[in-house]
Amino acid sequence: MMKMPPWLIRELRSDHAGETGAVAIYQGILAVSRDPAVVNFAKHHLGTERDHLALMDRLLPRSKRSKLLFLWRAAGFLTGYLPAIFGSNSVFRTVEAVEKFVDIHYSAQIDRLRLESTHWEIRQKLESCRDDERHHLNDARQRALGSSGLAVLCWVALVTLGSRFAVAIARII
Repeated sequence: MMKMPPWLIRELRSDHAGETGAVAIYQGILAVSRDPAVVNFAKHHLGTERDHLALMDRLLPRSKRSKLLFLWRAAGFLTGYLPAIFGSNSVFRTVEAVEKFVDIHYSAQIDRLRLESTHWEIRQKLESCRDDERHHLNDARQRALGSSGLAVLCWVALVTLGSRFAVAIARII
């Protein structure tokens, strides 16, 4: 394992926590949804998120991972489970919100690695993950129907705020 600066370890810790939560989001969706389009969507993207989590497992030693993985699993599961109760549009809007946040999160890390001209192997892996997340974002966006009601907009705002909070906590714990 190569020596990484503390800031990169913190970021990878948040990435590992996020990919743990992402796997759980799709598991939550699959626990509820019986809509074939949603089930196929969730199964497809769950596979990608499992690949991302396996990558993060390889990049980050167990001792450096978040001590709150149980919390990220529970929060992720609820983030998928709750909108699945309300139907496909809620699921797709939720995934769109999460992936929009993740795109920005990964992009900031990639930009810093590029600026510092360091850890190009990690940067390439993060770029690949970001590209997958952008695909998830676009897929969810294309599947979402029309405009969202106030309840969905409030939920999406809560999901975005929760994602910011989770990243901040995962960086340190």
